[in-house]
Amino acid sequence: MELRELRTFVAVAEQGSVSGAARRLRVSQPAVSQTVAALEEQVGVELLVRSSTGVRLTEAGTVLAAEARAVLARYEQALTAVGRFAVGGDSRLRVGVPLELPPELLPDAFAALARAHPRTRVEVRHLTSAAQLDALRDGGLEIGLLRSRPLGADLDAILAVQEPLGVLLSAADQRSDSAEVRLEKLAGLDWLAFARADSPDWFDEVAAVLRSHGLSPGPAVAPGQFLIAEVKFAAVSSGQAFAFAPRDWSTPLPAGVVWRPLAGSPLVRRTWAVWPADSRRRDLATLIAQLDAGP
Repeated sequence: MELRELRTFVAVAEQGSVSGAARRLRVSQPAVSQTVAALEEQVGVELLVRSSTGVRLTEAGTVLAAEARAVLARYEQALTAVGRFAVGGDSRLRVGVPLELPPELLPDAFAALARAHPRTRVEVRHLTSAAQLDALRDGGLEIGLLRSRPLGADLDAILAVQEPLGVLLSAADQRSDSAEVRLEKLAGLDWLAFARADSPDWFDEVAAVLRSHGLSPGPAVAPGQFLIAEVKFAAVSSGQAFAFAPRDWSTPLPAGVVWRPLAGSPLVRRTWAVWPADSRRRDLATLIAQLDAGP
């Protein structure tokens, strides 16, 4: 049995449902069900009684839950016992970030990290979600901020921030006169897209929302062509394009460009903090706890 399987089973036992355990662990319900089924196959007995209202432990499940809690507690004790040896001397913590983030997200988290671990040096690297994912798996980053939650047991993740997106429009565009803009009303304008290869899941989500409102995502963009603020402003000012942006964007808008919320908030940009599941660094744990608390 793996620790991951024991954690999953304990979560199911404590939540009383597969869905509750999935929410607590931030994984899919099928993943939780598969883990429990694999455990039942390993031990050769049923561990849960399933019903429409949830699950309850069988006698064997009750025994396993108690033993699993003891194993997990002993594991945490072992980590604590050797934790003081985990980071010796000055340590480097490499953090991957995307092009845009809420301005308040990282400063407070980094300040708390500096107070708790003054010998940790933070190195921030601007990378696309795809590049961060490769770097996390190759050992080039300790933690990354990605636009989607990666699959696989080798990485852990928490949802760091959610940003409802609005739209940047030319101030001369009549659509900007409205208090909020319906997405389908942007027909005739080009979406200032990013390269799908840079963040495939997030691109596909945006493209699907556009298509559902009768809009085309437009031609493919070559990887590595970053949409910095100045590029967005220039294109939007022409009156031929629109761009998505959060309300509290850190870049001041120039004259001629306005931000409007989208009716119904059809697009929410999620940023996940992702790190190697086998990491035992205490400074990384501090940073994760700060990001989990939110800005």
